[in-house]
Amino acid sequence: MIKPLGNRVIVERLEAETKSSGGIIIPDTAKEQPQSGKVVAVGPGIKDKKDKLIPLDVKKGDKILFAKFGGTDVTLDGKDYMILKEDDILAVIAKK
Repeated sequence: MIKPLGNRVIVERLEAETKSSGGIIIPDTAKEQPQSGKVVAVGPGIKDKKDKLIPLDVKKGDKILFAKFGGTDVTLDGKDYMILKEDDILAVIAKK
């Protein structure tokens, strides 16, 4: 597995919807990349001016929403992931 550094997070994208809200099946060529994912690894955080480590607000297993054009796509062992800075994460999806 890969270990992110600093304030970076490794995310596995959630699957894109295959049907619209009206029930229309969306072909693969028309699907957009989902902007949500599951956190699979987090970095240790960043240090402040006093050299104190500030941990990240997200943790492994969180489902998140992230910026459309943020992050870097990587493939490891045949699986696609994104490496995001914590600033690119917009929200944590609350569990019901």
